Amino acid sequence: MKRILGRKIAQRKSLLRNLSASLVLYERIDTTAAKAKEVKSVVERLITIGKKQDLSSYRRLISYLYDKNAAKKIYRDLVPRYKNRQSGFIKSYRLENRPGDGSEIIRLELVDRKVFIIQAKKPTADVKKTVTEEKVDKKNRRLQKRMEKLTKTKKSAGVITEIRTKAARKTGV
Repeated sequence: MKRILGRKIAQRKSLLRNLSASLVLYERIDTTAAKAKEVKSVVERLITIGKKQDLSSYRRLISYLYDKNAAKKIYRDLVPRYKNRQSGFIKSYRLENRPGDGSEIIRLELVDRKVFIIQAKKPTADVKKTVTEEKVDKKNRRLQKRMEKLTKTKKSAGVITEIRTKAARKTGV
């Protein structure tokens, strides 16, 4: 029996298409329990359709998902990844209830999804030295610019005259 999800037919179809496209593209989504159960079966069917690897199956994917990138990902990335698997492409985890209304939240995740881990590098002594040198250089540059502003010279008709700004008069430079 299909779940109605408290929506009209067109809204329900659109919701399922968007959720399934998000699951395919991002390989993990968090949603309510009823939506998760419905989306899980839809995406499993879509991956099975993509396993045929012919033009009609690709067109069926595009016609359902409305997103060419999601259809391409199923066709090119997910089908080769799951070629030895008959079903069970998605695993689900129960998370804590949502704080606002207390509805049960489920995380849907593709099996064998690619996880990228970024490792932070520890700064070495050379890096610390260059950072402190840069700070000193910046201070020196700032001071030089300030002194240049205070002691500007103007060249007109071959005669060099000093332009003393208000700040220069106050500091006595």
